[in-house]
Amino acid sequence: MGNSSSHPLMENNITKEDISILIDFLETNPRLTQSDKVIEFEKNWSEWLGVKYSVFVNSGSSANLLSMSALKELYGEGGEVIVPPLTWVSDIASVIQTGFTPKFVDINFSNLAMDTDLIIESLTDNTRCVFLTHIQGFNGLTDKLLSELSSRNIPLIEDVCESHGAVFKSKKLGSFGLMSNFSFYYAHHMSTIEGGMICTNNENIYQILRMLRSHGMTRECDNESFRKKLENENPELNEKFIFTMPSYNVRNNEIGAVLGINQLKRLDDNIKKRNINYEIFLDKIDSKTYFTDFDIKGQSNYGLNFFLREPDLILRDKIEQIMTDNNIEYRRGSAGGGNQLRQPYLKKFINDQEWLNYPNTDHIHHFGWYIGNYPNLDRKKIEDICGVLNDV
Repeated sequence: MGNSSSHPLMENNITKEDISILIDFLETNPRLTQSDKVIEFEKNWSEWLGVKYSVFVNSGSSANLLSMSALKELYGEGGEVIVPPLTWVSDIASVIQTGFTPKFVDINFSNLAMDTDLIIESLTDNTRCVFLTHIQGFNGLTDKLLSELSSRNIPLIEDVCESHGAVFKSKKLGSFGLMSNFSFYYAHHMSTIEGGMICTNNENIYQILRMLRSHGMTRECDNESFRKKLENENPELNEKFIFTMPSYNVRNNEIGAVLGINQLKRLDDNIKKRNINYEIFLDKIDSKTYFTDFDIKGQSNYGLNFFLREPDLILRDKIEQIMTDNNIEYRRGSAGGGNQLRQPYLKKFINDQEWLNYPNTDHIHHFGWYIGNYPNLDRKKIEDICGVLNDV
């Protein structure tokens, strides 16, 4: 299939047009730290997503950390957060870092998200929120889950880092939860080089997130009455330097915002191209060997995701060798490298071999992959890739 870059995980995600617009911006000798372009990008993103407020930060992982930190400010430390074992490390790490206890729920194969019935079985009076990851562009929401959480007044926080633009019931994912998190890392649907966004419809949470982003300072509040209240409670302090909570500095900058503003203009078209690519892939790959029964309704495909129907270590190793020989870049384990319960950072928080209690996630860990999908991927290359995988 050609040279070492025959099929990378991502290609051309920052275009010449992006660079040209960035150069034009830099030639105006602008302020580069967080300023007007960040505000403009946040406004544009909120309008595109269909929410009231967005906060631009330096990564999706920082978005995770701030959403959990805001949850702690609202509900206090302690309690359980429902999380999947198939997700990115920072989802679980942010739960631990903010003093909550992660409670794991296995996934289903159709969309790689936590199984709704298992989530509901896991809810208790000690549940502080459900932290749902929409994996690889699939929708993980159901009416049953939303109804149950609403009736029990349990917040939903959505990780949409890999699923920009995916929808459920004609609404974009990330507009359902109390908060939602996005990533603009280079390999994602759109890129600000590094970057992330936290979104909410709750103004109180929005002001908390703005302060958490920047040292906990009250001057970060853009609601004057909210800010004045905090200043009046601390009359002995300089109003420019009131730090309300132990916090972080996870601001992004004007360069990232300029890229984000321009990339957002073509996001919807790129999503359509990615979805077409994945439908071709699922149609051409051998459905007897590989699982292809994904629920792609409302998807915004992130990567060409596939896994073996049956466990077979010998076949797995052959598949990986032939992908390597044909210069097809891949990642085993889908999101985050597979079952997070097998990772060393969790050893002191879980029972020995706890990962065995999550068989679907563990199957993906050993026998699932994704390979790159991007807007300029052509049909012939997709068919060639499927031919390689089917020949095994």
